[in-house]
Amino acid sequence: MTEDALHQEEGTDGKHDTYTPSSRRIERERYRRSRARRATAVAALSTLVTGAVLFLVITGSPGWQRTRETFLSPEYARMALPQVLDGLLLNLRLLVICGACVLVLGLLLAVARTLRGPVLFPLRALATAYTDFFRGLPLIICLLMVVFGVPALRLQGVTTDPVLLGGTALVLTYSAYVAEVFRAGIESVHPSQRAAARSLGLSSAATLRYVVLPQAVRRVVPPLLNDLVSLQKDTGLVSIAGAIDAVYAAQIIAGKYFNYTPYVIAGLVFVALTIPMTRFTDWVTARMDRRRAQGGTV
Repeated sequence: MTEDALHQEEGTDGKHDTYTPSSRRIERERYRRSRARRATAVAALSTLVTGAVLFLVITGSPGWQRTRETFLSPEYARMALPQVLDGLLLNLRLLVICGACVLVLGLLLAVARTLRGPVLFPLRALATAYTDFFRGLPLIICLLMVVFGVPALRLQGVTTDPVLLGGTALVLTYSAYVAEVFRAGIESVHPSQRAAARSLGLSSAATLRYVVLPQAVRRVVPPLLNDLVSLQKDTGLVSIAGAIDAVYAAQIIAGKYFNYTPYVIAGLVFVALTIPMTRFTDWVTARMDRRRAQGGTV
């Protein structure tokens, strides 16, 4: 019996009120802490050295002075920041509205592709053709076709608002990607789940709604969040249609003063929005991995 076990046994017999770790365990914990401190110090030192080398290489380049004036001007940064933030509100509205539409349309497409029975083949074929087409079509081409093609038709009652048309193009493209994510989640549910639900008297629709979809959605939350992060960045492409978002606001100032600092500001604003969403996605993924490793429901 080890020394730790002896101490534990004494504690359970009531001879000692508190557990006292053995000297060997104390030594192991001291060694782990020293290793952790050493690893932290090495990582910090290597980071400082790498940063110093990059700083010296960049600032020592022949064109650094001109690059700093053109891309990193504090004067133009202060000028561009308020207008870029005003345009960012449009990007955030597009993210919320288009994100909700993408999730709904993507789920409907995924369900249509997983329906069974020969009578539903046309619906499956249409959903497959939709996802194949818009997954293969570059987003910028889809934007150009919708933004400039729809107004050219001169259809009565059809909007020509560039924001609505740009958002429509985003929904069309991203719903195809999200549909494949949902379909992968639906197909990952074991067939025995459907069989068990049907044996209990549930219909096919009730089985899909109450048994399959809840499990499928939980399993695909991390990739769905990644798609929303990509959507948040691509909302800046609506500037192609002339909508004044953060990117177009930066473009106006850059074109007026021939300085590209506003583009840098717009890029940093998008990065500041993307990083929290990315970290949240990583946290959700790690949480689900821990629950899966422990045998919990995912």
